[in-house]
Amino acid sequence: MAKTETKKVATKATEKKSTKCCAKKCATATEFSKINIGFKAGDVYQALASAESALTLKEIAKKAQISEEETLLGLGWLFKEGKVASNEGKLTLA
Repeated sequence: MAKTETKKVATKATEKKSTKCCAKKCATATEFSKINIGFKAGDVYQALASAESALTLKEIAKKAQISEEETLLGLGWLFKEGKVASNEGKLTLA
């Protein structure tokens, strides 16, 4: 009987783990829409416009008060539009 009980406990722990992981991915996926990414691009643009020098990814995220993932999405949008330039690992407006 002890072996059977151990298996049940292990299965329950595995189920909880996979549910948390899926819930986290699903929440992240729904937060990003075309409109939301456009707003993040605006936040990144404003952070770069107000800076007096080139900034790193972390500096932009901190200044714009958004996550690094959101900063990357915004930068991608701005790169596509040709509004951002990269020089030696730092970013500025083009």
